[in-house]
Amino acid sequence: MKTLALAIMLALAAPATAYAQAPAPAPAPAKATAATPAWVTRSNEHAQVLIDAQAKFAPEGFSFFGIPGLDTLTADLGPDNGARFRAATATARAELQRRLELERDANVRQDLAIMIRAADEAIASSTLQERMVLPFADAPQLVFQGINGLLSKQVPAERQAHARERLARYVGLAPGSTPVMVQARQRYEERAGDASLLRPTKLEVEQALQNVDTYAAGIRAQFAEYGIDGVDESLAALDAQSKAYAAWVRADVLPKARTETKLPPELYAERLRQVGIDIDPLVLVQRAQLEFMETRAMMQQLATLVAKEKGIAASDYREVIRALKRDVIPNDALEREYRVAIDAIDPIIREHGIVDVPNRPMQMRLGTPAESAAQPAPHFRPAPLVGNTGQQGTFVLPLGNPALGPEAAYDDFNYPSVAWTLSAHEGRPGHELQFTAMVERGISLARTLFAFNSVNVEGWALYAEAEMVPHEPIDGQLIALQFRLMRAARAMLDPMLNLGLIDRERANRLLLDDVVLSPAMARQEIDRYTFNSPGQAGAYFYGYTRILELRMETELALGKRFDRLAFNNFLLDQGLLPPDQLADAVRTQFIPAHAGK
Repeated sequence: MKTLALAIMLALAAPATAYAQAPAPAPAPAKATAATPAWVTRSNEHAQVLIDAQAKFAPEGFSFFGIPGLDTLTADLGPDNGARFRAATATARAELQRRLELERDANVRQDLAIMIRAADEAIASSTLQERMVLPFADAPQLVFQGINGLLSKQVPAERQAHARERLARYVGLAPGSTPVMVQARQRYEERAGDASLLRPTKLEVEQALQNVDTYAAGIRAQFAEYGIDGVDESLAALDAQSKAYAAWVRADVLPKARTETKLPPELYAERLRQVGIDIDPLVLVQRAQLEFMETRAMMQQLATLVAKEKGIAASDYREVIRALKRDVIPNDALEREYRVAIDAIDPIIREHGIVDVPNRPMQMRLGTPAESAAQPAPHFRPAPLVGNTGQQGTFVLPLGNPALGPEAAYDDFNYPSVAWTLSAHEGRPGHELQFTAMVERGISLARTLFAFNSVNVEGWALYAEAEMVPHEPIDGQLIALQFRLMRAARAMLDPMLNLGLIDRERANRLLLDDVVLSPAMARQEIDRYTFNSPGQAGAYFYGYTRILELRMETELALGKRFDRLAFNNFLLDQGLLPPDQLADAVRTQFIPAHAGK
């Protein structure tokens, strides 16, 4: 059971901390936001109905996005939490339906429909999970994410102090609280006798065990970094409870974990629906296979030019990429080197009229070991959507995958050629710009928190990469194509692994040999497809293709009247609408508005 706010937080970022190896500069004052339209204010009032219903079950996610009054609260893993979540959501849905019948404003009606749909999907997902899955929680990771969401330079000091009480609740030292690790164990054990329920995978459980100490150390370091005292008793309790939880997982959960990682078709279909993929997975595989072949051919054509320019004695794109990777940037210089690309991107975006950009620098920093354990890939940490007073989102770059031990290091992100496409995706004009636009343009909560879908978010970020490719150095263009190849591989391999059409070893070889990923990154990818976030990886390619289709349709409809800057800004103005609703907005609003110009 996962609320949409928590889903956004987990999909985009492991909440960040401030003790990175090279701290980012303090954020500049935010650009003045436009006056909030009256309809958005009314829509947000309606959204509070669903927030009030769901926030008590996963307050960390809503708190992360700035919803007030939730900083000291923790996830509800108590008895019958699934049934109680569905009941609360159903009550909220009925109230939203009542309000829809009375509402006359078209925009507010659309937002109410979005929230009613979100409530229906949350109820259906919770019902299916309870019917089919034995609830296993990586409780140490849950605690880390909850604390990490508060201890950040993006959070005001008065809110950071609430981490003390949140930790006390996690470990059962606050009045009326029960340790979250005890609750997680109880929910597992009360249903463990039902042999029909799907057990967690052995790989998932092993990864959770390997990260227990990393999370505990990360939490302790956070409290020390922010100088929050009065937590010694809670930290001692956390250490003891983490060890006890790990011992129980090792003794009772791991021996019964399943070795088969593919999901039952009904569960996998639900995962695809949750991220916004609305086509048959086999059709997605076919489209991705074509994209993979075409992208690989383009890479081969470009590789000879890169080799000539860089003096590389190779012609095969794989060897050219491996040669580029040997130009390693030391860890202590990574932020500085990335800043070269980051600082060059904004002028390019403005000069070529790609999209409007804020008048302040993008934020980027390295990930900590605990962050990398929770999210072992480059990711974006959004700023608060509510009550934002100038906080910015941050592109977070991990240095490895701590769960892999000696094989944890990446070579995929620490050389100059890769900085361009990663900065475009996680930063501008990708995730950072999309989420900044939602704050600065006053987009409703319905179109941010409750319309969230990975197809929109990741599709925009991959589209943003493609918009930048013609303006990048030729070696940066090659790596941009490599990353596009990886997204096609994801859209192939995620469904194929979950439908039993390929095994882990063959999928891993494709990522190592054809996509040219490091062993640590390839392992992160396979784990992502099979147990960390099955279904989500196909959203990049699918979302990208949906935007390209929509843009081509718009260009054909408008001809010489098509304005790329206006089109891209319009997409951002719509928030996180699912593909069909976004297409409808373009057809009914953007095209008619520009056809007469």
